[in-house]
Amino acid sequence: MFYKIFVMVHRGRSLALRRDELARLVKENIKRNAVFTGMSKSYCIGLVDVVNSTANTARIPSIKMGEYYGTFHKAMSTIVQEFGAKVVKNIGDSLLYYFPRTDYDSDRDSFLDVLECSLAILDSHGTINDIMSEKLLPKTDFRVSADYGIVAKSTTEGEDIFGPTVNLCAKINGAASANGFVIGGDLYQIVKSMKGYEFSTLGSYGLGLKFSYPVYTVTRSRQISLQ
Repeated sequence: MFYKIFVMVHRGRSLALRRDELARLVKENIKRNAVFTGMSKSYCIGLVDVVNSTANTARIPSIKMGEYYGTFHKAMSTIVQEFGAKVVKNIGDSLLYYFPRTDYDSDRDSFLDVLECSLAILDSHGTINDIMSEKLLPKTDFRVSADYGIVAKSTTEGEDIFGPTVNLCAKINGAASANGFVIGGDLYQIVKSMKGYEFSTLGSYGLGLKFSYPVYTVTRSRQISLQ
């Protein structure tokens, strides 16, 4: 009994010391290394996410999983970079990117790039699946979302972005249909008057606050699509 009490006391002291040491290391590291680059700015954020990736990869050998995700990420990165977006990181079966030129909402061409980039991703669906078939990989569907708002940058381990806009962009992505494109209400207010697109109210995303956030689907206008 005495031995058990001794072990429990010793373990408790060790855990307390470990917590104190970790707290000290965290404080020192934050003081030593700047976390954010400085003033936050507003940007357009984009996210493309694979639909049912777990079911897709369950049908292939584990050795092919890296090729499956690598093919998808490489294809998506190629497209978004063509429209001036900067790839931030892979998040599992998603790709996060942002558009540096959208830091001024008066630059309408930069927001046109956001819409065209997202629609180009959807247009690539057939090409990407042809590549997947050639590699004996499962065909894939995906969802695209975009929004506009305040973003904080970090350069501690390469460039990264944080903030409510990034979180919202990820959350509304699930509202898109397979091979569909949705935008949040803040981006909609900037692009809603642009010609050549159709915007439809999809509903509102509950944020757990006193209000909900509107979400819109985006497609090319029928006249443009038929030409």
